[in-house]
Amino acid sequence: MSLSSVTAFLAEKAPDLKVIVLDESTATVAMAAAAHRVVPAQIAKTLALRVADAVILIVTGGEARIDNKKFKARFGTKARMLDLADVEAETSHPVGGVCPFGLPKPLAVYCDVSLRAFDIVVPAAGATNAAVRISPERMADITGAEWIDVTAST
Repeated sequence: MSLSSVTAFLAEKAPDLKVIVLDESTATVAMAAAAHRVVPAQIAKTLALRVADAVILIVTGGEARIDNKKFKARFGTKARMLDLADVEAETSHPVGGVCPFGLPKPLAVYCDVSLRAFDIVVPAAGATNAAVRISPERMADITGAEWIDVTAST
């Protein structure tokens, strides 16, 4: 369902965008960067975290790391990643294919400012070999994401 839910989401919200499906896995930032011929920081990785009783998604640049102090200042708690099994249950996407598109239920989506270093970023698209090329601003727009700054400067 995951790849098809992303395809359906994009057909509705951004019909000009096409999902890129490759033969090889792009499940890690390094693999995705090599396959899509971009720098690792240009891969838009989606992190699934728990904040109190809610699950949130934060999309960051591929080399960005959560800054615990910034995260706590923004969300009032320590960053807690979801367990692998919970990631797919909450997003319908497998680990390595998690993205803010085609979710089975509304989740709060945040885009980290680390994405703004690029005109085009490459987030996964619901499968470990699928992605899309999109501007960070458009990704935030079609997902209803809020811009935040919760990563460490590199």
